Amino acid sequence: MGERKLMRGNEVIAEAAIRAGCECYFAYPITPQAELLEHMARNMPRLGRTFVQAESEIGAINMLYGAAAAGVRAMTSSSSPGISLKQEGISYIAGSNLPAVIVNIMRGGPGLGDIAPAQGDYFQATKGGGHGDYRMIVLGPSTVPEAGELTILAFDLADKYRVPVMILADGMLGQMMEPVELPDPVDPATLPKKDWALTGAKGRDPNIILSFDLDPEVLKQMNLVLQEKYRKIEDNEARYEEYQTDDADIVIAAYGTVARIAKTVVRRARAEGIKLGLFRPITLWPFPYEPLRELASRVKTVLTVEMSAGQMWEDVRLAVAERAETPFYGEMGGVVTTPKKILSEVRKYAR
Repeated sequence: MGERKLMRGNEVIAEAAIRAGCECYFAYPITPQAELLEHMARNMPRLGRTFVQAESEIGAINMLYGAAAAGVRAMTSSSSPGISLKQEGISYIAGSNLPAVIVNIMRGGPGLGDIAPAQGDYFQATKGGGHGDYRMIVLGPSTVPEAGELTILAFDLADKYRVPVMILADGMLGQMMEPVELPDPVDPATLPKKDWALTGAKGRDPNIILSFDLDPEVLKQMNLVLQEKYRKIEDNEARYEEYQTDDADIVIAAYGTVARIAKTVVRRARAEGIKLGLFRPITLWPFPYEPLRELASRVKTVLTVEMSAGQMWEDVRLAVAERAETPFYGEMGGVVTTPKKILSEVRKYAR
């Protein structure tokens, strides 16, 4: 492990990617993730790796597609409207069975919105913002150190399953500074070789990577391969955290920055005698349905709290399946909720 440093969330994600063996990074500047791009601009060339400030978000995602097909660890990053522009490319990457890492530091929307923190991109990330029947693994960090840990995990999962993986954070986490201790760097040369990668046909049979076939039956089989892979991911990769749920009567379901705020609410509520806990999905896809369903069977209320109109709330209600009441409280447009506001909502269900 390296030395302990005080670092901004955006910088930690960038440095974690470098230490995970990321060899190519492509992006276009946008707030509130600019520091991520700046860190890569300073450090990737110094290490003999590829940094490109693309002409657009569309250019960046297609550069990522090419680098992924060549078998190197590669990443792009942006913020909400920029991620929207990348959706076609993400679908192509998924349809081509390629590993890649995409970072979304969310901001308020819809439309141009603002540059304040928000969680309004959950549907886009977890339900597939591009065309076709594809999925991405989606990881939702709630602290700066965890953002680094999940970035490293993102590269490992992308390679393991040959899928795009998204880090879904927000502007608050991107700008926040916390002490972090990142692991020692991985030498890209020591990573397992990818026999499917495009390296030219010299000394080997030609290989073609694509997501296209005009024969519906062939394309159906390509889709079935994807769906079987997604079932394996659902069975093996769902991650979550439970906080003070053993004796809870009420549980907050929240992810990312809101889950961080909710831990303060849990402590304050328990000081008032309210038995409150927290359920935090770490993988937003695959969503941890079964653990939440089991928890819901022994509490009376699962209160979903988000910085959105209730996008994760849909998955919470599917998981709970009427085993408990499932109210919602949220803020939108870049408004960050507070412990005081959430605790006020909790008190309504503690009576």
